Amino acid sequence: MEIQVIPVEGLPLIKKGDDLPALICERMQFQERDILVLASSVYSKSKGHTRELSGIAAGERACRIAEKTGEDPRFVQAILDASEDILLEYPFVLSSLPWGHIGVRAGVDNSNIGEGAIILLPPDPMAAADEVRTAIRTIAGRAVGVIITDTCGRAFRRGQTGIAIGWSGMRAIHDYRGDTDLFGRTLEITEEAVVDEIAGFANFVMGESNSGVPAAVFRNCGTWDGHDNIYFSQEEDIIRRTLEKERGAGDHI
Repeated sequence: MEIQVIPVEGLPLIKKGDDLPALICERMQFQERDILVLASSVYSKSKGHTRELSGIAAGERACRIAEKTGEDPRFVQAILDASEDILLEYPFVLSSLPWGHIGVRAGVDNSNIGEGAIILLPPDPMAAADEVRTAIRTIAGRAVGVIITDTCGRAFRRGQTGIAIGWSGMRAIHDYRGDTDLFGRTLEITEEAVVDEIAGFANFVMGESNSGVPAAVFRNCGTWDGHDNIYFSQEEDIIRRTLEKERGAGDHI
């Protein structure tokens, strides 16, 4: 397998109302089964999933958290507004979102946007990926996969990496259970998070800070069988259960 990764270069600064799929198709000749990887920030900006801090009134909880974290209380309020639940308040806000993702600050970001504004994650990333995929099929006449990414830290490890928060046209997990290894032993637990692996390398290609490359195309990734259950249920998630247990006991900070 030889996989080609092509950055989508030359995109303008995206603003609300921009036809992002059309702008990408103007700069990329898609082939069948390509996978477009798209930073959630540019999708959110094109759809207006942003807020001005000046229009946010911080509540009592936001002010209390902000005093500990040193952040703008209005920024913290935006995090609380986007979150389904808060698992940790300090040293950073760890949020769960309605569609299953758990991440720092609910993915709310104040980088790569004008002063005094913030970017929110798409409210339904799976629907967003479906929408972009359908638009590219209409414009370019090609059936491609789409992965929408966010940049996240990882438990027990330093540094951030790209992860998939929405995808369409592929399964999230390549499920190897039931296959055999090189010695004929049956695999019982191996489930490869392919969409996260692609998202992570796409983040490396697209870069952070002022790189200005919010999309990349992966070519010749092949296909795989599996499922989309990438998020643990609350019963399965040991870390979440531990955090909730400590919160219930009044031990959280």
